[in-house]
Amino acid sequence: MEGQTKIDRRSFLKKASVGAAVGALATVSYPGKSTHAQTKFRWKLVHSFGPTSPVIVEIQQLMADNMRTMTNGQMDIKLFAGGELVPAFGVFDAVSGGAVEMFFSASYYWAGKVPATQFTCSVPFGMTAQQVNSWFYGGDGMDLWNEFYEPHNLKTFPVGSTGTQMGGWFRKEIKSVADLDGLKMRIPGLGGKVYASKGTKVILLPGAEIFPALERGVIDATEWVGPLYDWNLGLHQAAKFYYSPGWHEPSTNNELTFNLKAWNSLPKEIQQMFEVSSHTMNLLQLAWFDARNGEFVKKIKDFGVQFRQFPDDVLKAMFIASERINQEVADSDKTGAAGKVYASYKKFRDEIRSWHKINEYAYHDALKTVGAV
Repeated sequence: MEGQTKIDRRSFLKKASVGAAVGALATVSYPGKSTHAQTKFRWKLVHSFGPTSPVIVEIQQLMADNMRTMTNGQMDIKLFAGGELVPAFGVFDAVSGGAVEMFFSASYYWAGKVPATQFTCSVPFGMTAQQVNSWFYGGDGMDLWNEFYEPHNLKTFPVGSTGTQMGGWFRKEIKSVADLDGLKMRIPGLGGKVYASKGTKVILLPGAEIFPALERGVIDATEWVGPLYDWNLGLHQAAKFYYSPGWHEPSTNNELTFNLKAWNSLPKEIQQMFEVSSHTMNLLQLAWFDARNGEFVKKIKDFGVQFRQFPDDVLKAMFIASERINQEVADSDKTGAAGKVYASYKKFRDEIRSWHKINEYAYHDALKTVGAV
């Protein structure tokens, strides 16, 4: 069954662009042929970020514009930022309950409701964006995600990664694991659990509340995303130490998620357009983040921020804690979903790392050898 799924998906990807275009023409050009073609869909999309969040809002708006064009106005989507229609962290419940048709967010925000979501969003010391996309599309990652979302009346697609994030902003330098004890840090997901195991007081805040909390000393440290987002949030003005690598989020994946009943009400051709659009979003988000982060690193350096790397003993301690906590979270889910997803994740991670060790990693080592990085 798994092998058949992979074959079907590859076949779909080859035909998707043509199929979507033909489907759109068939539906829109001859509206009298189908009752579906006469139906107008006026949907709301709620997300967990600010109304002007770069890249993230841009790709959502591009998707909405493209869907409107491809359906000749049959599908019209209006975006609502976090807090405009529902709270930033309330989008899951709003769409699951049917109050809204779709949301865009990061799945680890629902860890308390659905523990398995942590493994489809970001895993400490886990796979990179390229690797996790291979798991979603070439393995069974996306199928498993939809399997554990179905009881919550949801249908989902991965729609982009931020890439490997930065390790975060700290008001004081981190010289050893002992410096984490008592630290107040804004950090979600599994990474937050790892920090908590070292005595850190973990606090979950939406983006708009991070800068004032860091500036006033309500928190001592925060992770957010990377140079582009961190600069726009003004974090360089509230803390002077900027750490890497982002071991806690080596690939943070966003989701475009639909109310399942609403999804099933769509004509098949519009469903296919959404699926193709999700692939476009996934490609563009990572590409745009990488491009713009490169630009904003220079701005942060010019401002005088001190870049640091976590000490080796800190990284080793966090890795050991991560491996233990990841497995504990997987084992503690009584539904069995988290254990099933994490088992698949680990198997795929080990296989693809074995391959990348002799191609991707070896190439990076070669660049260091010749002084190119």
